[in-house]
Amino acid sequence: MAIFDDEPKKKARPHEIGQDLSLLSLSELSERIGILRDEIARLEAELKTKSTTKSAAEALFRRE
Repeated sequence: MAIFDDEPKKKARPHEIGQDLSLLSLSELSERIGILRDEIARLEAELKTKSTTKSAAEALFRRE
């Protein structure tokens, strides 16, 4: 909590791994599932991009 009004307020994290879920409502749980699914999709897209880049580099430097 900010002591003075001009201090920036800390933004609450939408989800923290290992957080106690017993106090969350059904809608809060559903919202967090959506957030995590979006994050998983983002991570998978980055993984695919890096994999493609790695494969291209390996093909370029492959010596036979």
